[in-house]
Amino acid sequence: MVFLTLSCWIRNRGPDRYWKVQEVLKHARHFRGRKNRCYSLAVRAVRRAFVYATKARRLKKRNMRSLWISRIAAASREHGMKYPALMHNLIKTNVQVNRQVLSNLAITEPRSFLSLAKLARARQEEGFRAALGDGKDPPGVLSRVFLQ
Repeated sequence: MVFLTLSCWIRNRGPDRYWKVQEVLKHARHFRGRKNRCYSLAVRAVRRAFVYATKARRLKKRNMRSLWISRIAAASREHGMKYPALMHNLIKTNVQVNRQVLSNLAITEPRSFLSLAKLARARQEEGFRAALGDGKDPPGVLSRVFLQ
């Protein structure tokens, strides 16, 4: 469409503004007060809400990770291991299971989690034996690692 004058071009943009306003007001419908009716107030409120939504998406990931870690820590304490030791030894044994799956296993399949904990415990004891060597300390050195 070709416009010969500026006024025709500006007049043609009218309906576009209507739809832009409706889009903003659609996002602001559930707000309280004039923010859900007045465009100038709604623009600010919607922009602020979108900023909060973006921050909340990142925060949700952080909160879920801490929830998974606390669940894994509680389940690992039931089997006599601490969380950092469990994770370290699972990584050393090349178990490629992330924290989300581990927490789900701890809740829904405790026997599977128990087998993973036993695997980590075996790796930990193997590491202790390797640290001790033949079981004898060099003369004049006291070891802090004790096997029972």
